[in-house]
Amino acid sequence: QVQLVESGGGLVQAGGSLRLSCAASGRTFSSYAMGWFRQAPGKEREFVAVIGWGGGSTKYADSVKGRFTISRDNAKSTVDLQMNTLKREDTAVYYCAATQIYLSRAPDQYDYWGRGTQVTVSS
Repeated sequence: QVQLVESGGGLVQAGGSLRLSCAASGRTFSSYAMGWFRQAPGKEREFVAVIGWGGGSTKYADSVKGRFTISRDNAKSTVDLQMNTLKREDTAVYYCAATQIYLSRAPDQYDYWGRGTQVTVSS
């Protein structure tokens, strides 16, 4: 069992930065690939980024590539999402999730989810 709690969301102006953090409980954090997803009002949940078990491999959605960076600290059981050059279209609830399928982009392949943190980007 893995419990996930996100933090770091908020209101930011376009062009600004935010850093999201996800704290995990459970002894097997390092055996999960960790992903970030987001869901805007009226839209489906979409993949943002994923990081492999050891942190050496990552994948990003094309819409955030070059602006967002995912990282993890297995000693602290945390995974972060650094978001730079934010755009209005990045506004969404951001979710942290855990999967045992390596670098999966598919939400239905994730076993555990946090409750989400709101990110709002204003113009």
